[in-house]
Amino acid sequence: MAKDKRIVFIVNPLSGATGKKHIVKLIEAQLDKNLYDYDIVRTNYVGRATEIAESASRHGVDVVCAIGGDGTVNETARALVHTDTALSIIPCGSGNGLARHLHIPTDPAGTINIINSAETRLMDYGIIDKHPFFCTCGMGFDALVSMKFAQSGKRGPLTYLENILRNGFQYTPEHYKLTMEGEDGKQITCKAFIISCANASQYGNNAYIAPKASVYDGMMDVTIVEPFNAIDTPQIVFQLFKGTIDQNNYVKTFRCRKIHIHRSEQGFIHYDGDPVMSGSDIDIEIIPKGLKCICPPTEGVKDVSENLQSMIVEHFYTIYSQSEEILQNNFKKNQRIFKINKDIIRKLAKKR
Repeated sequence: MAKDKRIVFIVNPLSGATGKKHIVKLIEAQLDKNLYDYDIVRTNYVGRATEIAESASRHGVDVVCAIGGDGTVNETARALVHTDTALSIIPCGSGNGLARHLHIPTDPAGTINIINSAETRLMDYGIIDKHPFFCTCGMGFDALVSMKFAQSGKRGPLTYLENILRNGFQYTPEHYKLTMEGEDGKQITCKAFIISCANASQYGNNAYIAPKASVYDGMMDVTIVEPFNAIDTPQIVFQLFKGTIDQNNYVKTFRCRKIHIHRSEQGFIHYDGDPVMSGSDIDIEIIPKGLKCICPPTEGVKDVSENLQSMIVEHFYTIYSQSEEILQNNFKKNQRIFKINKDIIRKLAKKR
């Protein structure tokens, strides 16, 4: 029987914390063979996923599935923009930002069922400094954390939180001038801890930097986190994971399609968590409906259960306790603030 579609699975054997052999077995067992002819190809160097996806698209493959984390998804998706080949994702990385936003299950069997449905949707993507991104990009402290996270031997939300705490109190916010396309070139001058430009709602690990973002609306959600006091850190981190950071008094948000950002000197930016050095002038834009994707019909922030909220607080408290000695050695004058922070987190954990 002739199959209707062809699909290529790109496996990054190094992403995430678990092996991929069980996923390959699930594909062999559960993929709809009446619908798809399939091939499985493994990457062996950075950029290989892009090469595989480009070749597949040129040869008329209907779907290319990225099996890995946000880096593998970015490498794959950038080769598929403005083509007839759809992206699908089996998430097994450390953050899985785009997959989580699209409500693609982290259970591979559930994801294969979505692939079997073969329902495609046209989603937006972004470009920062000529680098395509599909989830988020930005500069400031989150770019620094992306760099530290990329250098870490461990992955996952605890490593992410640890890097926030280890570097947050030492980071000096920068001055920026933002110019939006349209609106008569409206400008914002600010001092910011973070500037995030989001196509999707989260960094990954359910850390929602732009809770109202949508990959279908042709707009980017810009989040400016202004400098804040150390005592406010627990609340900001808690709201980041709860999906309510846009309600914080230190956070300003707006939406636009294209933006130019000027800063006083060059520094790191990130695109989908991948850090890269960039200049003092940065252009960012959203390209509407540029990528076909196989995904569920819903997207965005999921309701955070009380149990998950408790886990977030407890994890934050654990990392804070581990980091406190380092922070106190560097900032002895702030010992009283550290104690207040710890007390706040302990009280939040008890309330959960």
